[in-house]
This record gives sequence, C-alpha cells and structure tokens, in this order.
Amino acid sequence: MSPPTNSPAVPSDARAVADRYLRRERLLSGTMAISVGLLGAVAVLLLPLLRALGVVVLLLVVFRFPVFRTAGTATLSTEAEPAAVRAAFAGPTPPVLPFQWGIADTVRTIDGGAAYDVSYLFGLRSVTMTVETAVTGEDTLELVVTAGEQDWATYDVTIHETEDGTTVDVEWSADRRFALRRLPQTLLAGRYREQALAAQGYTTVEWDTSLSL
Repeated sequence: MSPPTNSPAVPSDARAVADRYLRRERLLSGTMAISVGLLGAVAVLLLPLLRALGVVVLLLVVFRFPVFRTAGTATLSTEAEPAAVRAAFAGPTPPVLPFQWGIADTVRTIDGGAAYDVSYLFGLRSVTMTVETAVTGEDTLELVVTAGEQDWATYDVTIHETEDGTTVDVEWSADRRFALRRLPQTLLAGRYREQALAAQGYTTVEWDTSLSL
C-alpha cells in the first residue's frame, strides 16, 4: 500500500534505533504484565476467595492507575546551522520525539504539526499521537504532544547559535500522569535516547529527567 501523499520522510537511522527500543519495550512491558497476572493467579490459588479478589483488584489498580508524571531539561549540540535546526524542530519529525514518530506505522503532516499513527497488541489496538508546533519567538518553539486527543507533554525549545554550530535547550513536562505499566517505556527511552539523537546529528550535552507523583 502506498504511503499517504502527506507522509514526510522519516530519518532512517533514528528510526532503526526506535525499532530497537520498541522491541525491548514490548518485551519488558509483556514481562511486567505476565508477572502481574501470575501474582494474581497465585493469590487466587493460595488465599480465600474474597482476599484473593482484593489482591487482584489491588494489582490491577497499581498496574493501571495513573500515579507518576515526568519532567526534565536537556541541552543538545550540533554542527548544523540554526536555520536547519529550527526547521527540524518545527517539522513533522522533531529530533526530541524519536520514540513517537520513530515507532509510528504512518507519519502524516496536519495543519500546525504532524500526526503519528501507532498500532500495538499485534495491531488489535491503535492510537494517534499528534504534535502541534508553535513559534513563540525568534529562536523559541513550543511542541504540544497529545495521544488519542488527550494531553501528553509539552516541550519548550530554545535554539542558540554558537561558534561550532548550534546549541538547543529543551524543557519539558508531562501534561498527564502515567500508570506503572508505562514505566518500562520511560526507563528504556533513557537508554536509547542518546543513540536516537546521535543518529540525527545531535550530541547530548545534558539530559535530566525527574519522576514525581
């Protein structure tokens, strides 16, 4: 099937890193889900029925109830010119979102940004993530990410010209809380992020992420 006519080119090297991340993330998430299921099964076998049901409900709540949010700051450097960096961050595949567009089945341009169609559970379920880009100053941008029309995160980007190229300062915060089942995504993203950015020509000078309730 041919890609949509509004489908932009996706950086192939960064997408390869995102594919590796996705394979590990699905393995970890699956292992976590199976572990929760096994704990529930053990409770049913060993405990009285009412207590077992209480344990199962507690496990489901802990696994699925939104409990934490993320925030952080980063500094990136690149030899690219500021104009090229601005174009990249304002384009359909912002360099700091490789695990959104990099794992998407399709990437589409829309008014004011881009949309990423992502399928999971062997294609049985899907979600559309969008990023809306606003130019807030001569060298500043705001990226607002949603998932399934629900708030996800906001990224504030500041671009500085340097003698060796360009420095990018990024500050972001989650606009929603996430359940513990999302924790493998958060942890693995930290492991593969530098590789994905390097594949796009960016060096990670600093990257600080915090978790809060």
